Amino acid sequence: WLPRLTRIRGRKTMAYFRKIVTATVKMREAKFKRDPDAVPQDFLTLLLKAEGPDGLTRAEVEDNIITFIGAGHETTARALGWTLYCLAESPWERDRVEQEIDQVLAREPDPTKWLDAMPFTRAAFDEALRLYPPAPSINREPIEPEMWKDLHIPKHAAVLVMPWVVHRHRKLWDRPDAFLPERFHPGNREKIDRFQYLPFGAGPRVCIGASFAMQEAIIALAIMLSRFRFDTTAETKPWPVQKLTTQPQGGLPMRVTPRQA
Repeated sequence: WLPRLTRIRGRKTMAYFRKIVTATVKMREAKFKRDPDAVPQDFLTLLLKAEGPDGLTRAEVEDNIITFIGAGHETTARALGWTLYCLAESPWERDRVEQEIDQVLAREPDPTKWLDAMPFTRAAFDEALRLYPPAPSINREPIEPEMWKDLHIPKHAAVLVMPWVVHRHRKLWDRPDAFLPERFHPGNREKIDRFQYLPFGAGPRVCIGASFAMQEAIIALAIMLSRFRFDTTAETKPWPVQKLTTQPQGGLPMRVTPRQA
């Protein structure tokens, strides 16, 4: 199976974003040349500063911007939804996460420090990413012919890497279909091979927004779970389907109640 129609539609969308991004980069570049001190020190400026013979190419600058625009919204939203569902289905894990969040928020007002201060919350999020990777498949295209064991992979072949399959492979994971956040607790996380767990991809094309997404997700989880409790209902029977992301067919209806202060 090759996603022919999706790829055609995707090319049109990519061309649209590429046109906007190219124009934006040129405008920022012109402003930077006129008055370097007047430009904001944001992500775009940092990328332009990294451009050069020993750094990023112009195409790489634009590709990274498109990645942030296209991949920074729905993937995080899906990951948060699946995490809330997994915790609701495992009340004992949810209780531990809620307790950790309450303790950290009581002593640490700076959200940028919550990620390192909440190992159980992060472990629950990581395990949800393993079970329901937002990007269930990753497209790759070799720029040169390759040999893998006895398999010849021609140049420009369509190669699909499937995190969904890797994350649930019985040779790689004990009880692969179970929600077990302890896999990612301190001391266990280091035992996981970097190509065994691919929610953000791996190698030189790993998601540039991985660190930001993790920080953003933990902050969002901490705020939501400190204020509300999420429970499944008789209607909560999600069936994961692959579209652009791993989506719950029929949605994720849940009962949300305020937590006691």
